[in-house]
Amino acid sequence: MNKRILLTVLVALGVLGAIFGFKYLQLTKAKAALAARRPAPAAVTTAPAVAEQWRNTLHAVGSLESFQGVTLRSEIEGRIVHVAFESGARVAAGDVLVEMDTAAEAAQLRSNEATARLAELNLQRARELRQTNANTQADLDAAEATYAQAAAAIESTKATLAKKRIVAPFAGRLGLRLVNTGQFLNKGDTVVTLEATNPIYADFTLPQQEVTALQPGLAVQVTIDAFPDRAFGGHIEATDPRVSGTTRNLRARATLPNADEALRPGMFAIVDVQLPGAREVIVLPATAIVYSPYGDSVYVVAKDDKGVLAAQQRFVKVGPKRGDQIALLEGVKAGEEVVTAGQGKLRPGTAVTINNTVVPANSPAPKPAES
Repeated sequence: MNKRILLTVLVALGVLGAIFGFKYLQLTKAKAALAARRPAPAAVTTAPAVAEQWRNTLHAVGSLESFQGVTLRSEIEGRIVHVAFESGARVAAGDVLVEMDTAAEAAQLRSNEATARLAELNLQRARELRQTNANTQADLDAAEATYAQAAAAIESTKATLAKKRIVAPFAGRLGLRLVNTGQFLNKGDTVVTLEATNPIYADFTLPQQEVTALQPGLAVQVTIDAFPDRAFGGHIEATDPRVSGTTRNLRARATLPNADEALRPGMFAIVDVQLPGAREVIVLPATAIVYSPYGDSVYVVAKDDKGVLAAQQRFVKVGPKRGDQIALLEGVKAGEEVVTAGQGKLRPGTAVTINNTVVPANSPAPKPAES
């Protein structure tokens, strides 16, 4: 009986061993077949890394401000009898813009002048009488005070008359007219804006670590999206002595010539501050950079130990950007082939094939496509 059971167990073990052996051989062959299969190379576009000399610059954004700008308002109430300007007109300093009715003030001025003449005559008589002690010193003092009051009344009326004429405080270009003849102006009512825009200011901010580099007199280049084909040159006029306690940024102001008045206050501006000196950088299309929380990187294409083109990941130090191009300060050498499109399919060691039929833009000064 025991022999029969033992024999049955041995036969069962033999069958199970054969089954497991067969499966093991199948798995081994499958693994070998999978190992022999190589994935299709990923198609990418590439560009050679180029060494160039780039001048050191600081990049900032800002806005344009008038050299002088003011909103002209009425200082006094009155009815407008004449509007001497049109919207958008150029005016010189002192040009009359608006005249208000001055009939009441003119009559008051004549009355004050008559009172002043009488006060002057009384003062002369009081002085003559005082020389002969025919009146008291108090009488003379009263006459002098009366004359002074009459003279002050004349000056006050003249000041009121002057406020009835609104003039341009400086030369510039007017904005839209907001008043009309016959309109009654209240104190503080807006008449028109006046802007002097040649030269014009570009105000911008930079982080506090750039304080030592930012100095008055440095050249700047300003670009405006409204004029994609133009670059406006200027220089830094001044920097704010105080760094913002909220943003830790330093405010600076550049002055730009604007003879054709192409630049207007309020425009958004991109400002590049030109620093002294230049340095050698590796230039690539900006699309080559792979940004991640762990660091910026690129993929370099080179042959592996089997002679197959493969992607190698390199962490890089990114520098300034110009148009479609970006500068690398570390991580890539000149002449290396860098992937510029298709990085999403890559991992370190991925086999690649290069297809540069369509390549990303690579211009330091791109222009909008013509429609």
